Amino acid sequence: MPPSLNAPSAMTPATLPPVRIRIASTVAVVALAHIALIAAIMQMTQRQAPPLSIESKVITAQLLRQEPAPVAAPPAPPALRSALEPVPHPVVKKKLEPHVAPPRPLPAPKPAPATPKAVTSPEPAPTVARTQESATNQPAKAPEQPAAQSPAAGASNRETLAIAAPKAVPHIDCRVVKPDYPALSRRRGETGTADVRFVVGATGTIERVELAKSSGYPRLDDAALAAMRASSCRPYVENGTPIRVTYTQPFGFALDD
Repeated sequence: MPPSLNAPSAMTPATLPPVRIRIASTVAVVALAHIALIAAIMQMTQRQAPPLSIESKVITAQLLRQEPAPVAAPPAPPALRSALEPVPHPVVKKKLEPHVAPPRPLPAPKPAPATPKAVTSPEPAPTVARTQESATNQPAKAPEQPAAQSPAAGASNRETLAIAAPKAVPHIDCRVVKPDYPALSRRRGETGTADVRFVVGATGTIERVELAKSSGYPRLDDAALAAMRASSCRPYVENGTPIRVTYTQPFGFALDD
C-alpha cells in the first residue's frame, strides 16, 4: 500500500536548506555576544572605586586691633589763655632833651652916619599950555576919502561873480546835436527822457555838462551827455554884456524815432 499524501514527512538536518542554517548560526552568535556583554557590565558595576582622600588645609587668621586715634585736647577758652599767658610790659624809652647852647650877647649897634640933606632944584614950568596952543593953531585935517576903484577892478569883480554863480535862463541859443540811439537799447526796447544841465560861458563855450535827471537806463544817459558835449552855443547877452548862464536840455529816446 502506498504512503498517504497527507502525512507529514520527517525532515533531518541533512535535509534542511542552507539558508536556515545560516540564520540559526547568526542568531546564536548574537545571543552569545549579548550574554558576554551583560556579564562584563555586571562585573564592572560590582567593582568599588577607591575612596578619594580629601586633604583639609587649616587657615589661621590673626585679628589686628586698631589703635584709637589720639583725641586732641579742646582749646582753652580765651579768658583762661589770656590769664595764663604773661602780659608783656611796654618798654618806655626816655626822650633825650636836646642840649640848648646859651645865647651869645649881641654886639652893640654902630651909629648910622649922618646923611647930607638933598638940595631941591626948582622944577621947570609945565609946557602943557603951550602944547595945547600949538594944537589949536594947526588947521584940522580933512577926513580921509576912500580911494576910487579903477574900471579894471570893477570888471574883474564882475567876471568873478559871473564865474561863481551862472544865471539860470529859460531859453538859450544853441545848436543841439541829436543823440545816437544805442543799438542794444533799441533791441531791448529801452526808452526814456534824460535831462542834461549845462553851463555856457561868456564866450559861448559849453563849460560843464551834468545829468540832471536819468532816463532809467545808463546807456541812454551816456548818449545824451555825449550829444550835449558835441553841441555849440552862442554867448548869452544881458544889458549888452555876455554872462555865464545855465540851462537844462531834455533828450528823448523813443523806438519810433
